[in-house]
Amino acid sequence: MTDDVWKRDEVESPCINICVVHPQSRLCTGCLRTIDEIGAWSRMSPDERSAVIADLPSRADAFKKRRGGRAARLAARNG
Repeated sequence: MTDDVWKRDEVESPCINICVVHPQSRLCTGCLRTIDEIGAWSRMSPDERSAVIADLPSRADAFKKRRGGRAARLAARNG
């Protein structure tokens, strides 16, 4: 038996097992894919998957902005 059985030319999934969907953006906060992309992943062609993966870095900015924390609470209380 050879290892060829386990080698694939498919594009791997970007899933990192942190599956939380942001309610406004509808992006998974773990892999940054949309709900539709996640659902269609197994049916996508390798080129379609590669295109999604290439776009993921541009989506990361959606979660870099902090929405509050201590500074926001203090500003609201003192504002």
